[in-house]
Amino acid sequence: MRLRTFLPCLSLLVVLCNGAVNSGSVLAADQPNVVIVITDDQGYGDLSCHGNPILKTPQIDALYEESVHLTDYHVAPTCSPTRSAFLTGHWTDRTGVWHTIMGRSMLRENEVTLGQLFKDGGYATGMFGKWHLGDNYPYRPEDRGFTEVLRHGGGGVGQTPDYWNNAYFDGHYWHNSKPVPVEGFCTDVFFDYAKRFIKAQKKADKPFLAYIATNAPHGPMHSPVEFSEPYEDQNVGLANFYGMIANIDENVGKLRAFLDEEGLTENTIFIFTTDNGTSSGSRVFNADMRGAKGSEYDGGHRVPFFLHWPEGGFTESRDVTPITAHVDVVPTLLEFCGVSAPSNLKFDGVSIVPLLKGTATDWKDRILVTDSQRVKDPIKWRKSAVMTSDWRLINGEELYDIKNDVGQKSNVATGNPEVVERLREFYEDWWKELEPTFAQSTAIYLGHPADNPARLTSHDWITTQMTPWNQQQIRGAMNGPQNTGFWNVKITEAGSYEIRLRRWPEEADQPIGASLPPGADVPGVKPYRAHPGVAIKPVKVTLQIGDIVKTKTVNADETEVTFQLDLKPETTTMSAIFTTDKGEEYGAYYAYVEKKN
Repeated sequence: MRLRTFLPCLSLLVVLCNGAVNSGSVLAADQPNVVIVITDDQGYGDLSCHGNPILKTPQIDALYEESVHLTDYHVAPTCSPTRSAFLTGHWTDRTGVWHTIMGRSMLRENEVTLGQLFKDGGYATGMFGKWHLGDNYPYRPEDRGFTEVLRHGGGGVGQTPDYWNNAYFDGHYWHNSKPVPVEGFCTDVFFDYAKRFIKAQKKADKPFLAYIATNAPHGPMHSPVEFSEPYEDQNVGLANFYGMIANIDENVGKLRAFLDEEGLTENTIFIFTTDNGTSSGSRVFNADMRGAKGSEYDGGHRVPFFLHWPEGGFTESRDVTPITAHVDVVPTLLEFCGVSAPSNLKFDGVSIVPLLKGTATDWKDRILVTDSQRVKDPIKWRKSAVMTSDWRLINGEELYDIKNDVGQKSNVATGNPEVVERLREFYEDWWKELEPTFAQSTAIYLGHPADNPARLTSHDWITTQMTPWNQQQIRGAMNGPQNTGFWNVKITEAGSYEIRLRRWPEEADQPIGASLPPGADVPGVKPYRAHPGVAIKPVKVTLQIGDIVKTKTVNADETEVTFQLDLKPETTTMSAIFTTDKGEEYGAYYAYVEKKN
């Protein structure tokens, strides 16, 4: 396992020293199991136990009544950044994951995940659902410590890296690197595979970590009809958003019942949380907060976090009010489970075990940072929040007294210059430490035996504007220089390589120039696949990898154009452009690279 160390600035060092992991606190024989349910785009207000007047979540409400809750818990305002911090205990911008596309959603190879730490600590580790931290080696969950994996591709079902024509119902998901057919609604499938995994570990008498990360209720908005029907008086998008949450709620209840039946509840840490603020529910109820998904205001990043663990003494409803964050999850679980972290692996977060137990007598005032970059390269102060339990400094300029102004309506920066100065100084030190790491771009490995051939998609093109990240955009032939980019790649071994360039993926098996009829509808809004595939008529394709530039004539009736190249080991860039006789340019949305010998 590769590790990296860093020397924190003084402010961070104080934070780190506050939360040293006590790796010897639990005897191995008593190690608890861990089940994490993290949903996608469900905000703090998207639960009836938090006061939502329309949505009903009785099973999660029951969990709430038997759990300790972090009431001032913060993540990133979007999904990949949250997952990177949640699984590593490091600031999102340190991990290299500050966007959801454009090669900025791949978790740097030197980061050590919760899955790897628990695997090394003797746990069975399973990941089910949404990964969104890289679809190629060495970034996939199966490369990062998870030994049992069922996942969709990219950031959601039907996005560009996902199996072609997936649309929430049935389809194919990657099971331990291989696509397999599934039946049923996506959330049901992910919970079902998690239960199979848990049952197998019980039989093997092995402690387990089950990380269940649903893509729901992320858009496009599709729900089984029986769950959306109670909300049909809302518009179709919101009805299906709420329907997906209702389905999650039922699955949470069924999973808890399953743990009861298997005799696993007592010594299982059960966590329910979400990855960012609501994408759709703020128009109905947002717990008085300002902002939603993507926002630097609290509505973008303050989310639910419930923890239930009978043997640990967490069975009654209790609030933990000091500020906490996603970076605290890894060190906290390590302490609870008696799993050791390598001595040179330091965290940006702290163990909050004393807060959860209610034994903290001298908990120091913390400063935390979250931001929403969503650009090729991070920009200082961009959509940022510097936070304490009492204050929020927004974009380095606006200050809010959060305990007395939950809605962040009154900027009190002028009247509190000393607070602004303190928070700005912390951010300046934070940025100064992280900024040198921003140039450490992730690269997709080519020729590695764990992923050969490698399947590259336009989701991971690096560009300054937008890349075709979902299958509707592939069908629509999204093109132009502003929507076309390059891949960062690492050629791992010298040898003969075959590079196959395609407009449609292998599983679609269609010619480069073909149009496609719309695919079948599913309940809810129009799915990505229900849009027609536009025909293009390229006459040539240009491949560039490092200093090598090759051009070939394109037969639009063929499914792919193939290049044979001798390549040397290096980290470089790769691009592939189809060109029509009118000079129109389309990227090769899919590329397959295989080392032959």
